Amino acid sequence: MGITINGASPVFVEPDMYNNIDADRIEEAITDRTKAILAVHLFGQASDMTKIMDIARRHELKVVEDCAQSHGNHWDGKVVGSIGDIGCFSFYPTKGCGAFGDAGCITTNDPEIARKARIFRNYGSDYHYHNVVVGANSRLDELQAGLLRVKLKHIRELNEERCRIAARYDAELDNALIEKPMVRPGADSSWHQYVIRTGHREKLMKFLKERDIGTLIHYPIPPHLSDAYRYLGKKRGDYPITEQAADEVLSLPMYNGMTEEEQSYVIECLNQFAV
Repeated sequence: MGITINGASPVFVEPDMYNNIDADRIEEAITDRTKAILAVHLFGQASDMTKIMDIARRHELKVVEDCAQSHGNHWDGKVVGSIGDIGCFSFYPTKGCGAFGDAGCITTNDPEIARKARIFRNYGSDYHYHNVVVGANSRLDELQAGLLRVKLKHIRELNEERCRIAARYDAELDNALIEKPMVRPGADSSWHQYVIRTGHREKLMKFLKERDIGTLIHYPIPPHLSDAYRYLGKKRGDYPITEQAADEVLSLPMYNGMTEEEQSYVIECLNQFAV
């Protein structure tokens, strides 16, 4: 949405085996109208920022990191959100570091981007009642800020807990019908979601629901097939890797506070699943 509401057109790139943008496919999508590369660190794992930054420098492009699901994880030892020109974080309650309600922030080392962001978030005003652009009211309220100041101090331990849950899934899930996620070499993961793949998703979801285990699909409709982007003229088959992922991905229970007993039950049921 951030692309289109600014009058730009998204150019889609297929994902790699780690569910993030395939950096080896980016250059073929670049034209003389390209302005930026948007790297989404999906499910809590970093995109290949070394390749992405190299491509951006060679083509003189900006890099935007979408870190909404990757609070506190790293690429090549660097915290995501500190590598590109700008990092965008969500503090929605379900995120790795969530507030009480909607909230977010950007990170940047560019003083001019920071200056413009402060203007846009405050009605487009650079000082009181002096509006220089059409902006928005996007200021973080004190309640959200107060909670986040406390919660940010615990982000490492929150991530470590999710990593322990993910490690147990990795070690104990043993079903040939289920493909477990992989972590990209050079990255770590904050495991915002633990996303498996299966060619029998509907049957598996029904099987788990009958056993009171909730699952979610992140995300069932690829952007190029959504009604919102119908005007781009894309059709099924244009991005087959993306479409296959959308048909197969399934997010297992993954949350801070998940007990060992709860996870044992989930794992036991997953390993019993058959078709």
